[in-house]
Order: sequence, then C-alpha cells, then structure tokens
Amino acid sequence: MDHFLYRDGILHAEDVPLTEIAAQVGTPFYCYSVATLTRHFRLFDEALAGTDHLVCYAMKANSNMAVLKLMGDLGAGIDVVSGGEYRKAQAAGVPGERIVFSGVGKTQEEMRLALEGGIRQFNVESEPEMAALNEVALSLGVQAPIAIRVNPDVDAKTHEKIATGKSENKFGIPIARAREVYALAATLPGLKVVGVDVHIGSQLTSLEPFELAYSKVAELTQALRSDGHDIVRLDLGGGLGIPYERSNAAPPLPVEYGEMVKRVLGDLGCEIEIEPGRLIAGNAGVLVSQVIYVKNGEGRDFLILDAAMNDLVRPAMYAAHHDIVPLVEPAPGTEQAPYDIVGPVCETGDTFAKSRMMPPVAAGDLVAFRSAGAYGAVMASEYNTRPLVPEVLVSGDHVAVIRARPSFDDIINRDTIPEWL
Repeated sequence: MDHFLYRDGILHAEDVPLTEIAAQVGTPFYCYSVATLTRHFRLFDEALAGTDHLVCYAMKANSNMAVLKLMGDLGAGIDVVSGGEYRKAQAAGVPGERIVFSGVGKTQEEMRLALEGGIRQFNVESEPEMAALNEVALSLGVQAPIAIRVNPDVDAKTHEKIATGKSENKFGIPIARAREVYALAATLPGLKVVGVDVHIGSQLTSLEPFELAYSKVAELTQALRSDGHDIVRLDLGGGLGIPYERSNAAPPLPVEYGEMVKRVLGDLGCEIEIEPGRLIAGNAGVLVSQVIYVKNGEGRDFLILDAAMNDLVRPAMYAAHHDIVPLVEPAPGTEQAPYDIVGPVCETGDTFAKSRMMPPVAAGDLVAFRSAGAYGAVMASEYNTRPLVPEVLVSGDHVAVIRARPSFDDIINRDTIPEWL
C-alpha cells in the first residue's frame, strides 16, 4: 500500500496534488510520502514483535537526510555501507549504537571513523578485513564488535546484479569455512564477536530462499556456540521485494516474513536485526516527469520525457519495471495504445519501457513513475550535464523540498580549469 492515489481525477501524494508540486518545483522531481515510509517501517517492527530486535533501515535505498531523520525518530537503526553514509546517519541524529556498518571494502579510515564516533557492529566479510579492523581497534585501545557475514550459497532467484548469497558472489565468507574464520577472530584481541550476518540478495519475491539461508544460520549458530563463541545477535540482512508491477502477485508481507523468522530462529534466544531498504522506501516515492514530445516512428510510437536514465537508472541497468501513469486520471474505458517510453539522453539505453500500453497523452502532460522511492535519487547522476532532480517530502498537506535542483552555475563552478590551460 502507498499514499499516492487519484482524488478528483488528479494523482495526489497524501493530501497534495502532484500537479501543484510540479508547478512549484518543475519536472522531473522525486516525491516521497511520510505516511508510507512510516507505515512500512512499522510493519517490519510489528512483524518482529515479541522478539528482541532492531529494524536497521538500509540507507543505500534512499539516503536523503530527511528520510534518515524520519527513520531515526521512529526508532530505526541504520545500515551503512560507506564512511559517507555513516556521517550522514550521524548528522541525521542516529546514535552510533544504532548504526551497523556493512560492505566488502571498508577502509581503515572508515573503520577509525566509526570506532571513534560509535558503532553497533561491523559486519565483516573477509580475513583481511578482520586483520585491518583489529589493527585499528588496538591503535585506539578499544574492541570492535563484529558479526561475520557468511555466504550460504543460496540462490535468491532474483536479478543476477542484485543477488549476493551465491558462492560466486563477492560477499561474505563461505559458510563451510565459518567455524575456522570465527576461531581466527577469537584470537584477535581488538575484535569482539557478537553475532552472525547473512544477506542473500534484493527484491526477493518468495520466502523460500530466506528460510533456506536462515536454517543454515541456525545450524551454524549452534555449532559456533559449541565452539565457545558467545553468539547473541543474528543480522539477517534485507531483500524482501515490492510489487513493481501491480498486476502481478504481491511478494510476501512483512508479517509473513516475521512469522518465518520466529519459526526458524526463535529458539536460539538471539537478538534479531533486519535491514530492509527497498520495502520501506520503494513504494513511498514517485518520479514525476513531463512529456516533451509524442513521436510517431516507423512501426512504433514514442513518448519522449524530460526524465532520463541519469534520473532513474534502474530500467537501463536492470531492465527493471516501473508502472508509469498519467497524473490526470483517464476516464473509465479509455482506449490505450503501445508506446516506447524514453528519455532525452543520447543513448539507446535511455529507455524506460517498450510497447507499454498507455492512455492517450500529449506534449506537456505529466506522468508518474510509481515505486521509485528506492534506488532512484541515490543512483542518479549528472550525465549529459543534466542537473540532479529535486526531492520533495509530503506529510498530509505539508510539502517541503528536501533537496533542491542545482543550477547550471552550480554544476559549472564545481570544475576548476588550471591556470596553465
């Protein structure tokens, strides 16, 4: 569910017509709903009720400071994957004891930053990373709390570019070697083992891969405890999918996921951490764009929009689907026609959809890309010297621009021409 609905024939964000925001900030722009973000976080929190748990929002999905502040105020932890994300999370007011640091390539500088600023745990992914973290921790006279990420070799049955739990992926250590690596960690005085970490991929639409992975984690936890390790925390990652195509069957609900987690892992007495990102932010945002031209081609017609692949790269990168709807609601029974929906960037890859059935639209009309709140603005670029699009937050009838569109002077003045040219 989201809070982007037609009212009186106009698509609204909560109580605000998106046409009014377009008139205020121009197109294209991202718009997020506080009510949807809040609802989705609480669904996860309630799904794990009765267990010791922390929902850590995966900020790589949408790292706007306003979104982070909202999550922190709701009681969320934050999952970060870089020093920059760590700094943003703290700047948004999230305390270090609620920040989990993931990622395969943490530098010693990033480790020091987190140890000095406060950290809940590092999810470490290799022996060289453990050695580096041990060195930094000892230099500061502290112990670094760690969970070791294990790779359970489970096929998440998702897009190959967002699968992370198979043996050929770069993430984690093979689960078959886990006891050996945990034994090594126990010999490093700068590290304190607190848990096990696993994350098998993103946009999963079935609970079966999760259950397979978590069952392996349960067995590993018992084996590690028999080896003398005090495993008190299980970090289960994120990955639960969202319904990008509303005509398709919906992915499992958070409550169903929570029931499975309790059934598979509940007897271990561990604190549970989960790291949802897409399911919290995805359906909480739309990208609004204007039709520049309707072009009649040979054998196909094109809708040429003012949004492009640099604004929303998912279709070009993953062949990802986003429902695209007009801001003015079509009359019931309106006949539709197929269009290739494209942007203005000089790349054939700047294509959002092919042969997509759409009601009649004309130059100047506005359309919205649904389910664009995750991996949209965070992955945007200024390719073709196109300014990053603004981000807008709506709560009820309140509207705030939470990232402004930069001017062309802003873009040009960031570059420096050396005196010798």
